[in-house]
Amino acid sequence: MPASEPVVTTVLLQFVGLALAGLAALVGWLFGWLPDPGLFATVAVMISFGPAVEVFRAGRPPRGLAVAAASLTLGAVAVLVAVAMNWALPSAADQGIGLAVGFLVGMPAGVAVLARLLGTGDVG
Repeated sequence: MPASEPVVTTVLLQFVGLALAGLAALVGWLFGWLPDPGLFATVAVMISFGPAVEVFRAGRPPRGLAVAAASLTLGAVAVLVAVAMNWALPSAADQGIGLAVGFLVGMPAGVAVLARLLGTGDVG
């Protein structure tokens, strides 16, 4: 499996997760429920977690450092994107939209770091 495949699969699964969260939001909106932006990030990240698990299972030991680096990459990218979004769109800062978008951008970056460190080939 090429190393860029898990990253592409992660992004595609995030779109599926966003579609499912969007459907839940539309159904909830009909009944007066306004979803939290964290719902979208949580659903998309949970659904797109599979490729990272496959890369982890296929990777060579030791895997702990690779997982720590991937988690730090996910967190750093999420925070940087959130800061940029909150700076660009201050009205969205209170709703947490920046952090949700940050996690959506950070998940593929974390999978790319995981794939590179576990020796599953060149990413991108």
